[in-house]
Amino acid sequence: MSKPLPVLIPSPLLGRSSWAPVADELRGRGWEAVIATELRDPLQRRPCWRRTVDGAAASLDRVADDRPLILVGHSGAGPLLPAIAGALPQRTAGYLFVDAGLPSRGASRLEAIEAEDPAFAAELRTALDAGRCLPTWTDDQLRELVPDARRRAALLAELHPRGSDYWTEPLPIVSGWPNAPCGYLHFSPPYRSPADIARRFGWPLRHLPAGHFHLLVDPAAVASALLELVAETGVGLSEPNISPIEGGTTA
Repeated sequence: MSKPLPVLIPSPLLGRSSWAPVADELRGRGWEAVIATELRDPLQRRPCWRRTVDGAAASLDRVADDRPLILVGHSGAGPLLPAIAGALPQRTAGYLFVDAGLPSRGASRLEAIEAEDPAFAAELRTALDAGRCLPTWTDDQLRELVPDARRRAALLAELHPRGSDYWTEPLPIVSGWPNAPCGYLHFSPPYRSPADIARRFGWPLRHLPAGHFHLLVDPAAVASALLELVAETGVGLSEPNISPIEGGTTA
């Protein structure tokens, strides 16, 4: 059986540079790695989540259909991992969530934030109602979280602030999930709740106390933690099936 292929999926608010150092680390350790990119849709005919899903599928169009995959989602990519798996011809052998939200049965991103942090959600809703696109991070704001100036500049160059349509769209529902082993890599305090849920589910978990962009700060440690989770979950040993995306959120 082929070694599973890690597919590194950035937050829809970020770009491929957020995963590039970890991808290099994995390749240096004998693992191929693909960074998925969002599908460009200048006229925005597709929902935001659909662009992420279709972009991941397009990023794997040269990967053999019989190659098992490990879907690795950072931040806002986490809730979309089941939908991505359902759009791929390849078998998803496992899911790894990296300081990420979890799938939430059709709730919007804003609704998920309201359940975790009502005060922050209220601020976010006010800004969105005023027509703002978020986030609007600056170099100074990210200097402590991403000390490396080159990596910080690349992150900011790909930053994709989103308007209300992104934050309030209902996310897709996929039946039969989880259909493969899952693991969670936790960095920062805002993601303590999904990490706790993962722990209650009995998923393997690693905690690297750090900032949300730790994959740009210590990619070697992040790569090591991911490979530990791969080993602990036994990714690649099962033969799951996943059902198509359900309901009215598939447009």
